[in-house]
Amino acid sequence: MLRAMFAVAGDGARIGYEVLGAGPPLLLIAGQASDRTLWDEVRDDFAAHHQVIVFDHRGTGESDKPTTPYSTRGFARDAIAVLDAAGVARAHVYGISMGGRIAQWLAIEHAPRLGALVLGCTTPGNAHGVRRPPAVDPELASGDPVRLWPFLVAPDWARAHPERLAAHEAALRRHPVPPHARRLHFQASEAHDAWERLPSITAPTLVIHGSADQINVAANAALLAARIPGAALHLIDGARHAYFWDHRIEASRVVLEFLRLHPLAR
Repeated sequence: MLRAMFAVAGDGARIGYEVLGAGPPLLLIAGQASDRTLWDEVRDDFAAHHQVIVFDHRGTGESDKPTTPYSTRGFARDAIAVLDAAGVARAHVYGISMGGRIAQWLAIEHAPRLGALVLGCTTPGNAHGVRRPPAVDPELASGDPVRLWPFLVAPDWARAHPERLAAHEAALRRHPVPPHARRLHFQASEAHDAWERLPSITAPTLVIHGSADQINVAANAALLAARIPGAALHLIDGARHAYFWDHRIEASRVVLEFLRLHPLAR
């Protein structure tokens, strides 16, 4: 990981970001209480074809960690500040989990800045989406990588790749998320509700989800695809929440093919 460059959000918070690769810009948005290292295993798949922009949410990584409330709409404004700092007028956007909720607001409230939209393992919000099993909530809120690992990847893959959990733990140790920021991330993600505005999305949209996801259950993928005009849906059979890790070949291929079908206007 290179040292971050910094964008400045509307409230003055510094948002760390990194740019790699060349080609049509692609903004990758990580999930709840995650920084840009979440994409480390797969970002080169995209950087081979795109100028990839990754960033640390406020409260994570090298970004500032204010104690004021966070929201998915506010995170979207942070993402726009990153695009501005990187000199990118329009970009494809791929968000996973809470990053997918943020991406919804980008497509709704900042449509001229978007090319294609990819929503991974996400939901329209609890008010209209399908809620995860209650027993999963404390695991998600804990941020403990060992407790979360069985919900992220398939058991066979986890046993075959013990180094991935070790690398994930090491990344969390390098840039720990303070308890207040972890709590504010969880609250922001749980409060998300873009349902009424989803039909206004005009960006070409792909919804991609693991069929065995218990953090954001797969029924939400069909809800999003039906609510967003013209959206495509791709379910990865047997995949859990971090489908982009243990089903990397399929997931990266599907996303790249979708982006090729919807080139950024020149």
